[in-house]
Amino acid sequence: MSEIAIKLENISKQYRLGNVGTGTLSHDINRWWANLRGKEDPNLKIGDSNKISSTGGSYVWALKDINLEIKKGEILGIIGKNGAGKSTLLKLLSKVTGPSTGQIKIDGKISSLLEVGTGFHPELTGRENIFLNGAILGMRKWEIKTKLDEIVEFAGIAKYLDTPVKRYSSGMYVRLAFAVAAYLEPDILVVDEVLAVGDVEFQKKAIGKMHDVSKNSGRTVLFVSHNMSAVQSLCKTGIILENGVLKFHSDINDVISNYAFKQKHENSIDLSTISRPGLSNIDFKYLQMKITNENGSQEISEGEPLVVELIFRTTVTLNSLGFGVSIKDGLGNKLIECRSFGDLPGLKLDATGKKTITATIYQNLKAGTYSVTVGSVSTIGPLDFVPAVYTLFIKTKDDTNGEPWYKTNVGAYNVQHSWKLE
Repeated sequence: MSEIAIKLENISKQYRLGNVGTGTLSHDINRWWANLRGKEDPNLKIGDSNKISSTGGSYVWALKDINLEIKKGEILGIIGKNGAGKSTLLKLLSKVTGPSTGQIKIDGKISSLLEVGTGFHPELTGRENIFLNGAILGMRKWEIKTKLDEIVEFAGIAKYLDTPVKRYSSGMYVRLAFAVAAYLEPDILVVDEVLAVGDVEFQKKAIGKMHDVSKNSGRTVLFVSHNMSAVQSLCKTGIILENGVLKFHSDINDVISNYAFKQKHENSIDLSTISRPGLSNIDFKYLQMKITNENGSQEISEGEPLVVELIFRTTVTLNSLGFGVSIKDGLGNKLIECRSFGDLPGLKLDATGKKTITATIYQNLKAGTYSVTVGSVSTIGPLDFVPAVYTLFIKTKDDTNGEPWYKTNVGAYNVQHSWKLE
């Protein structure tokens, strides 16, 4: 394994659905006794429901027969829909859980950033957590001290370094967690979609740092994101997971092209099950989205208008309702933002149930990969916000002499220009 950092051999992970053990014998007995009497499970959390008749003992394979080799110094992008098995794979690699079958071989130390607060003790200060994480990675105290200033500067939390991290915002948490993971020199850095919690400036710094970690230090990076632009700008190779199965493994451009082909053959994107930040208690939610050109094709070329169709549900009356669509590049730079306020002034919805809103955007983006975010607001404030929910692929209009469309252009916009030589 001299050149191989990670090797997965026939890896599968199975989870059980329905009732599982509570962790203690006394609680298991209480559950059994309640079940005999037809009562609710006494170990449920407040607000949970668990109908006895609906609890089954079925199993689901989160991952199935994964075989993969990842080289040292490689930046691997892992993409797929929600529920494809991406986070489960990273948890197996990080040893948060073990595989049901198969074997994982890892050459080197792994540092993971899987979710906000991973590996942090909430009662300890930022400084203490830095030293705790370094000790877990096997570093000596003097080694951690040499990195402390860089970590604090990158995270931007100098003022709060000696404050317990339980008082940090989610953005502060993830900035510090990423800085610790990146600067304490692991051989393998594993990063999940958690970076989306940070602001645009932090995301740029994080992607730049991951580039540096791999290129200058020769360390391996595994990156999961729904933002295809970010994946394309960072990664060299990639894999597609689909229902727990590894479907494709190749150069990142080929992987994204393959993923784009699959997406183009879907009628719409289901937004109802996608997690996003809770913005209000008002019953308003985006359910589906579809993006095509004016002819209804999901193959969109340079200069073709985008037709964005959004289906949403609301059961309340809303005044001055507004919608928004924004398009960003791989580094999170906002290239286009369109809002409905000028076209639908003072829109008011009295009826309840499902509605459809359609926006036509006259864009002039060059061929490439972009992410689409949708949102909505009213007089009471933000209603729903779904960041980087759709990957927009724009291809060239002209013949590219056999070159793939994603390799033919640089820059973001096609603009009018003229030249004169005297």
